[in-house]
Amino acid sequence: MARQTVVLGAGMVGVSIAWHLQQRGHQVTLVDRRQPGRETSFGNAGIIQREAVRPYAFPRDMKTILSVLPNKRVDIRYRPAGMINAASPLLSYWHNSSSRHYKKIVPEYASLIQLCLKTHGPMIEAANAEHLVRREGWLEIYRTPAELEKRVKEAQDARDNFGVQFDVLDRAALEAKEPDLGSDIIGAIHWLDPWTVADPGGLVAAYADAFVQQGGRILQTDIKGLKQQAERWQVDTAAECLEADQVVVALGPWAGSWLKGLGYHFPTFVKRGYHMHYATQPSKKLHYWLMDAEVGYLLAPMNAGVRLTTGAELDRLESPADEQQLAAAEKVARTIFPLAERRDASAWKGARPCLPDMKPVIGPAPKHQGLWLAFGHGHQGFTLGPATGQLLADMIEGEPTEIDMTPFRADRF
Repeated sequence: MARQTVVLGAGMVGVSIAWHLQQRGHQVTLVDRRQPGRETSFGNAGIIQREAVRPYAFPRDMKTILSVLPNKRVDIRYRPAGMINAASPLLSYWHNSSSRHYKKIVPEYASLIQLCLKTHGPMIEAANAEHLVRREGWLEIYRTPAELEKRVKEAQDARDNFGVQFDVLDRAALEAKEPDLGSDIIGAIHWLDPWTVADPGGLVAAYADAFVQQGGRILQTDIKGLKQQAERWQVDTAAECLEADQVVVALGPWAGSWLKGLGYHFPTFVKRGYHMHYATQPSKKLHYWLMDAEVGYLLAPMNAGVRLTTGAELDRLESPADEQQLAAAEKVARTIFPLAERRDASAWKGARPCLPDMKPVIGPAPKHQGLWLAFGHGHQGFTLGPATGQLLADMIEGEPTEIDMTPFRADRF
């Protein structure tokens, strides 16, 4: 008889886990209050980031920290109440960002990133989603030669140690790819490995459809409770009560609060973000995904229009939206590319689920048999969902994993 498994959370991570378990003969029910790919996975920049072998560290130099304090930067904003609420994990994040700790974290984190393309590939094929994906990389654009040169050195290190491929573009080479860029941009790094996605939420939905086609079930409803009964699990929802041999918690920003009821206290916090879609001026076109690296926002030619995605906002998960960061990014973006009118009535707001050592939790829950955890992917849940799905399915099946999963164990906190 097929093992019954419930996966909680239908973002990229949860859908990927459900897909992999269904492939291995589990009878899987995927539960979320919304349709697949409509929460955190909906609002990202749409890049499968093979180049992102280094996680985002907390700034350690005093110049950067002092520049953040006035709360006017485009790449990072904060609210005092949110900082106070997450003071302990943020202090741990700062500690783990020291050169000594970060040096150890990078190869562990990179081991996951290096799996992203090979794990997305089969899912894209199974979902018939090639029309959403481009394999042309993306551009990280720069305004000053010194910052570009600094980034080139980091790119060379990523190439030498983790196989990342890139080209360096001067102004003329960049203009050949993006002729409508403003004159402030002097060059770019063209990251060659990554794939870009014209509708991130649509890709998650396509993966979910493939999961259903192979026999999986999606239940769109509110989750009310989770408890263990003998060797089985009971998931109470607003629609029905589910029983399962195993449960996977892949609830992204909500995972930490949900797990407190089972006696777990993970140091989770969120980095919130916003996006808005724009039309372009007549005869103008954005060809590549662009990150304005020295300012801290990204422009992407999505199906819905040019998407502007902001940097990080440190605040509580459910605090009201504050569109000042988006407005600041838009003001700068209009100086480098001819954006036209906004296409959305209001900005989309989401939250990246983070842990203070910059690595996700992937593996068994320490206190409960049959409970599995997959959350805390930070900026890279969209990139790492399929890799997480494959690795967690291997662990559940008792099979060898392609990489060492010790750095991602839940009991490290």
